[in-house]
Amino acid sequence: MHYFKDELFNYLREFGSFEKRSMFGGTGIFIGGAMYAIITEQALFLRGGEKLDMQLAKLGCEKFRHIKRSTTAVVNYYDITDLYSHQREKCSSLIKESIDISVSEKAYKTSEKSKRLRDLPNMRLTLERMVKKAGIPDVTSFVSLGAVEVYRKVRKSHGKDLDVKLLWMFAGAIDGCHWSLLKDDQKQRLLRAIE
Repeated sequence: MHYFKDELFNYLREFGSFEKRSMFGGTGIFIGGAMYAIITEQALFLRGGEKLDMQLAKLGCEKFRHIKRSTTAVVNYYDITDLYSHQREKCSSLIKESIDISVSEKAYKTSEKSKRLRDLPNMRLTLERMVKKAGIPDVTSFVSLGAVEVYRKVRKSHGKDLDVKLLWMFAGAIDGCHWSLLKDDQKQRLLRAIE
């Protein structure tokens, strides 16, 4: 049985160097941190996504089922073992498509575009709503405006009686740290900038 896995590892090297990790009782195959395949002792499963799901379903590929004690998880990976054995060209083209989808989804998930304001340090849902109400729709805008300008806009939309700690919270969110870790001289600079 190990011969089958070794054969698959050799085949997948054609698509670029990859990392392997134990996943779902099999071996997950990753390129650039994005998982695109699972290899078990007897099958090769390919990650779906976008239009690839329909293609794989039309080809009769069954979804991967991970049985763990009393639960069964069905994940978005399809058994392409038969395609690997009998339609190698088709299999290769599907693998390339899956890698492209997996890598681009991974890149998006780790980008600023996918982050929500409440995902930043010091931020929470109420602050995200406050910032959005002030006309700052996303993390990119928040970071490019900077803490002082964000604070000004929030103060303009919510009234002048805002706690100055909010300014430090915004600065910490931009710097990627808890606001209490800001140095005193940085806090003083921020205070001078809003006056």
